[in-house]
Amino acid sequence: MPTAMAEDITEDATENTTNELNGPDCLDEWAAGPDRLDEWAAHLAATAPGPHTASVLPVLRAEELSHTGRIDALKALERHAAWIQAQQADILAALEADAWTSIPPTEWDRNTEAAWNFTCEEVACALKLSGLTAAKRLEVARDLASRYPPTRALLAEGEISYSQAAAVTEACAVLAPEVAEQVEAAVLHKLPAMTTGQTRRVLAREIVRADPDGAEQRHQARKRQRQMVHYPQDDGMAMWGAVLPAEQAAAMTAAVDSHAATLPDEGRTLEQKRVDALYDLVVNRSTASTPEPSGGRSAAVVQVTVPLDVLIGDTDDPAHLKGYGPITAGQARGVAFAEGTVWRRLITHPTTGMLIKTDPTTYKPTAEVERHVVARDAHCTFPTCNMPAHRCDLDHVAPFNHTDPTAGGQTTPDNLTTLCRRHHLMKTHHPGWALKRDSESGTTTWTAPTGHTYTNHPHDYR
Repeated sequence: MPTAMAEDITEDATENTTNELNGPDCLDEWAAGPDRLDEWAAHLAATAPGPHTASVLPVLRAEELSHTGRIDALKALERHAAWIQAQQADILAALEADAWTSIPPTEWDRNTEAAWNFTCEEVACALKLSGLTAAKRLEVARDLASRYPPTRALLAEGEISYSQAAAVTEACAVLAPEVAEQVEAAVLHKLPAMTTGQTRRVLAREIVRADPDGAEQRHQARKRQRQMVHYPQDDGMAMWGAVLPAEQAAAMTAAVDSHAATLPDEGRTLEQKRVDALYDLVVNRSTASTPEPSGGRSAAVVQVTVPLDVLIGDTDDPAHLKGYGPITAGQARGVAFAEGTVWRRLITHPTTGMLIKTDPTTYKPTAEVERHVVARDAHCTFPTCNMPAHRCDLDHVAPFNHTDPTAGGQTTPDNLTTLCRRHHLMKTHHPGWALKRDSESGTTTWTAPTGHTYTNHPHDYR
């Protein structure tokens, strides 16, 4: 069935149902009974939002829905919120266009615009926003209307959130229009299945891939702006840190974690030990005349995954810095050829980009399996969790059989996945949550107690 015809039929059906609900039988009479309410919630959750569907949202009363129905209602309301935000963006873009028509055409510059364009102030007052927030909303609206209509369409269909749409405009702001269009096209089909954080990461990678020279130039410019940051917080505390290249930050984090592991617990949490380790390294750092602290310091490890053709300079595609995300080819080569660097071979699937094998000569079998799974998954495999894999538990998807290990639940990469402690406990002890992993694609599928399913795809190293 042609898409347009299917949409017309769906809209007509929804309109007829709406007319029925607004007819002689009132909403309360139609929605008598939780079963029918749940069915309606499921329908709205799967239907593109619009004025017809919005008019019947009042039937989704929380107190009369089942737990499953409430999840569907939540999804339906979120889709409609996105649809409303798309309409609001259209209004904001039109307001911005109105302002431009009133600016004198001769000798226009930024000062002229500032003297004539008060749209930001009007929006800020009308919506009770700060000037900065109003200006940002106007900028996103203008870009969605003029540069990213496909992203705006996904927002209007309730397929993505406003924060995702804003992420597209913000990330691509540094690109030329034709390159920005290329990046949008590359990520568009992935966005409906992603969180905002995942959206930003995939955008960062595609931007480096589409504009490697520009990415390197921007990195060098930001590198020249590196600085210390230090400002007070409440209760006698302070924030202390630095804005610096990602590879240096990764090396420093690894060094802090390594040193923190040598400190006695003494009732301290891991985060407290990391802060104490940082202070010790900076203030009480070892010198040639000062012996190493008791217990010594293990070597810090920074993991950069880089294709061979990038490593040897044939291409400038992005590499992946563990704990940060995409970095430029220049950064990756700088790390790879630094003094003391150890190279380890990783093999990825040419089609899916999933890590499928590690060098069997690097570690003993159990250590190799752990390293493989951590490198393969990159993060906790719960769909919305960003906990780095090296800080997660390795969990058996099919439970390990302690009585007869050969009967199932083998300790193999295909039957292992990385889960943060919270999601590990949820999978193991919470009734109704279940996890399956497709060994071919690497996709994990979670089933909630309500029967809803959510998928998480493996890290793509391409």
